[in-house]
Amino acid sequence: MHKMEEKLQTDWDRLADIALRGERLTMEEGLSVLQGEDGQILSIMQAAYKVRRHYYGNKVKLNMIMNAKSGLCPEDCGYCSQSIVSSAPVAKYSLLDKESLLAGAREALARQAGTYCIVASGRGPTPRELEQVIEAVTEIRSTMPLKICACLGLLRDDQAKRLAEAGVHRYNHNLNTSSGNYSAITTTHSYEQRVETVEKVKASGMSPCSGVIIGMGESQAEIVEMAYALREIDADSIPVNFLVPIPGTPLEAKEKVTPLQALKVLALFRFICPSKEIRVSGGRESSLRHLQPLSLYAANSWFVGDYLTTGGQAVNADHQMIEDLGFEIEQCAL
Repeated sequence: MHKMEEKLQTDWDRLADIALRGERLTMEEGLSVLQGEDGQILSIMQAAYKVRRHYYGNKVKLNMIMNAKSGLCPEDCGYCSQSIVSSAPVAKYSLLDKESLLAGAREALARQAGTYCIVASGRGPTPRELEQVIEAVTEIRSTMPLKICACLGLLRDDQAKRLAEAGVHRYNHNLNTSSGNYSAITTTHSYEQRVETVEKVKASGMSPCSGVIIGMGESQAEIVEMAYALREIDADSIPVNFLVPIPGTPLEAKEKVTPLQALKVLALFRFICPSKEIRVSGGRESSLRHLQPLSLYAANSWFVGDYLTTGGQAVNADHQMIEDLGFEIEQCAL
């Protein structure tokens, strides 16, 4: 190994050691990951794996999404095919009934998912929608060994409390982008309102899940800032999405994040949020493509199956990738 290569390897290992000590990378160090040479990608991922292995070994958490309510959303999020400003041809339906939500939970078990994610479009849940979700969650919790994650939009304190009491383990509300880039993506609600919802989730006793969408015009420094923000709010689970530019949405012309850049982003989030669940989420298949297995050297969680309005990889292909890596699907521990 040449001296320059040895130095680069040492630098990546140094970042892993900083993370394992619980210290935060500087902006310069964070940018060095995103700007690392493509030829160093295996060294970067090896350093990220050092941190991932310390906290999670070779276990992989699987999650499944149920698109419980589709379209009909008054918000103007530029990335979303279900938003009021989108002309994308998506299914539009009100919240699914209890039996449909129970069927989804059974499918999650069949896919070896430990967490079942009930996701509904809209600004926030109506009283009727909240009752429907609570009724379904109560029955799922009493009959199936599954963790439940809800994603229903902005919450009030009383709504968060009721979901927690019903047995919802985790609530997802993504920050999506940096505070500085937020108004370019969404104007019908603020970045601060998203942070407030995450804080309400924490106060209720539910586990906070909050993540990002990479590829929406943010700078590399803003990607580092996103990781800092999620570290600051202490999100237990961090979904890292890569924009799928959907025709009919305001962001349809954005270029997809490339496979190597996506891997660097995942390594960055592992270094800055070392002990947290890092989940490769929407856009995994279209951005990482044939490099999907490498993502698990930084991340420790995947979605299996389809997403909200975009398709995912075949479930058996995900299971096979995990097995081929020598990794193991983590069983749900309630």
